[in-house]
Amino acid sequence: MTETAICSGAVNAVKEVWEVRIQKQAEDLKREKEFRQKLVRIWEERVSLTKLKEKVTREGGRVILKIEKEEWKTLPSSLLSLSNLQEWQLHRTGLLKIPEYIGRFQSLIVLDLSRNAISEIPRGIGLLTKLQELILSYNKIKTVPKELSNCVSLEKLELAVNRDICELPQELSNLKKLIHLDLSMNQFTTISPAVLNLPALEWLDLGSNSIEQLPGTIDRMESLHTLWLQRNEITCLPETISNMKNLSTLVLSNNQLKDIPLCMEQMTNLRFVNFRDNPLELQVTLPSCQNMDEAEEEEQELFGVQFMLAYIQESRSKAENLVTSSTVPSLSINTDG
Repeated sequence: MTETAICSGAVNAVKEVWEVRIQKQAEDLKREKEFRQKLVRIWEERVSLTKLKEKVTREGGRVILKIEKEEWKTLPSSLLSLSNLQEWQLHRTGLLKIPEYIGRFQSLIVLDLSRNAISEIPRGIGLLTKLQELILSYNKIKTVPKELSNCVSLEKLELAVNRDICELPQELSNLKKLIHLDLSMNQFTTISPAVLNLPALEWLDLGSNSIEQLPGTIDRMESLHTLWLQRNEITCLPETISNMKNLSTLVLSNNQLKDIPLCMEQMTNLRFVNFRDNPLELQVTLPSCQNMDEAEEEEQELFGVQFMLAYIQESRSKAENLVTSSTVPSLSINTDG
């Protein structure tokens, strides 16, 4: 072996030793960096948890986490140490997502996360079998998971002003205790079958959507007493609406209605109706009533049940006149001598 070869081998050996040392040093530095980052995260979570604990109050016998107008884009996993919380009220915090571990808060009765920036509802929400109120209005939610139907105690659901929700999973009709549902200011084009089949529903708001037609099966909502449909594109009402015997409030302002169906005269439980700002074909003016000022008369004329009944009466009278005029024989006068 030549002297040159021996020197080259020695250099390579030294080079390999140094490469191994450098690699080991890099790995040690990486582990140290990761360890420090872990310590920082633990410290940050502890600080966050301390702040969250300061936001916990007791009201009406409930343990409530209440945060208003503070920046909390995410919630730390250390929050799990407060799993006894029965109510969350987080408003205007910039919260981007509901934590995946939400299903572990088995004591939750109210989850109010309105006015944030939440884009989706995690499937784990279905584990909250004691949840009675879910309020997610004024967020950025686009879809509703079918797992929500597992929240069997839910009585109130608010998804208003998310702007992009256009349908609901059929499974939501399994919410047998749901009484109050707010879906206003979204993109619904009809009343979802899931909503029609909710057996206990009493209050429904579908205002400011894109509804053009109501389903003929609308009378399935037998328990409904309040229905808000303002600011849609509804052109006519199905006759089956008259079968809704418990309906007492019906708001239809700012639609495209040209007529009020005669069958609505049968809805004797109606106490408030609003037909304002619809292109109704008939002009109806109610007679003045004693002990009623001008403002009250206008309210009655534009919104009231009295206006609806007067309109139907006028519509029926107009129809009868048309029938009469079409059946009266024309007179023929002979002018010949």
